Amino acid sequence: MNIAWGITGAGHFLNETFEIFQKLKEENPDLKITSFISSAGEEVIQMYGLIKKLNTISNGGYLEEVFFERGQGASVPKTGRFLLDRYDALIVYPATSNTTAKIAYGIADTIVTNAVAQAVKGSVPVFVVPVDIAGIMESKMPYFIDRSICMRCELCPPVQDCPQNAITEQIDLLKCNGCGLCVKLCSFGAIKGGLAKVRIRDIDSENVERLRRLEGITVLEKPAGIKNAILELIIIER
Repeated sequence: MNIAWGITGAGHFLNETFEIFQKLKEENPDLKITSFISSAGEEVIQMYGLIKKLNTISNGGYLEEVFFERGQGASVPKTGRFLLDRYDALIVYPATSNTTAKIAYGIADTIVTNAVAQAVKGSVPVFVVPVDIAGIMESKMPYFIDRSICMRCELCPPVQDCPQNAITEQIDLLKCNGCGLCVKLCSFGAIKGGLAKVRIRDIDSENVERLRRLEGITVLEKPAGIKNAILELIIIER
């Protein structure tokens, strides 16, 4: 069983999705997963400290590569695999509102949206988990400095000892790798993660509904649906 995984730039349920894929690999030794990661997706994976875990899911062998958008060129030739019957399914999670809108309207200008276009053309089932469906959701945030707690110490251990030099007055999330060392080093608990309430825009909900109507694409509302979809494909293959 060969699965392609498209990751875009959203942090919502990202940790949970990595855990699902990791467990599926452990329970199904023959399962191969190729990761196609957008530029924004690469940044978010780094922010949340998931690079090492990614390499246990896609270990670099054939059909288990990690393809970052920055190294694939505008034409993304590796997505041609979907026309060559190399994959049993493509799963896009997390799918940002931007990616969802592009797929809904047939735009293929990133590594992930290009993969979707080629998968549909190659009759490969596509499963998309949009992060912005409807209503209000709680989204996990990367580490940040709570200025109401920060004592602005003259000698700040998180600033001095951050291995990525990512901390000054704030945390530079493009440098941060999500290791969490700064949380342990701050004696006042001023560095933390957290949850933010996000209101879903009407246009994003409308794009999800449009996506549901497209041939060859199945919309899943929760990460748990990924596991069920893959297990059903494994049963069918057997």
